[in-house]
Amino acid sequence: MKRNGWLNFAAAGTTAVSLFILGVAILLVINTNFIAGSWGSNVEIMAYLNDGVTGDAATALRTQILTIPEVKDVRFISKDEALAGLEQQFGQNGQLQESLGGSNPLPDAFEVKTTDPRDVDGVASLLGLMPGVSQVSYGQGVVDKLLELTYWIRLVGLAIVGLLGLCAIFLIATTIRLTMYARRREIGIMKMVGATDWYVRWPFLLEGVILGTTGALLAIAILYFSYSTLTSKIMETLPFLPLMNSSLVLLQLFAGLLATGAGLGIVGSLISMHSYLQT
Repeated sequence: MKRNGWLNFAAAGTTAVSLFILGVAILLVINTNFIAGSWGSNVEIMAYLNDGVTGDAATALRTQILTIPEVKDVRFISKDEALAGLEQQFGQNGQLQESLGGSNPLPDAFEVKTTDPRDVDGVASLLGLMPGVSQVSYGQGVVDKLLELTYWIRLVGLAIVGLLGLCAIFLIATTIRLTMYARRREIGIMKMVGATDWYVRWPFLLEGVILGTTGALLAIAILYFSYSTLTSKIMETLPFLPLMNSSLVLLQLFAGLLATGAGLGIVGSLISMHSYLQT
């Protein structure tokens, strides 16, 4: 490795660049899914009640809604609370009710949240069949588009990650093949004096692991500092945009990149050595 320092440096650098790009793609997919999941978890079903559903009847209906397995939370919103929310939203405290002649035409309602956004449609259908519920609203078009967007993001993200992984293997294999070419005479001499294929392979496999691990560590260091800086800047300028900042997820990603670097070094070495072991 010392005698072929520049080639080894190129192999480690290629691994670092490849894994950095791969890590960026994975973080992009993770954050996109995280944002879609955060927005999806905020999807609410509004079940509007009939005028006669109050007191014990409303409590019994809430208990019945909670028996649905897909329901995560149920909150009762009185007509007065709904009107106050509208007045606050439009900046007309007290004026809206005055314009309506002091009456409140809004119905009481239940705000229902599901565990999974994909269950919204089914839960809304069940709520519409319950006695005492006059109307159900949940923004069906928005939910369907959100689920479709999440599906395509995951599909395209997996395709990008797979493509970048193949590109990384190709680049590393090409770089290690240059290293093998520089040592073709050593390999040929070892084979002539009776060395087995695995006797020749082991030093190069170990070298591949060292180069792959070194490149992965470089990529992890750059990725960590870049992502930390980027997320802090985004949270300052766009605080409403949810980003993934879980230390456990990042640790799992970095461990995966480290294992991938070592694996790519081994695969690249095996691919590159095949032709030179036919001596």
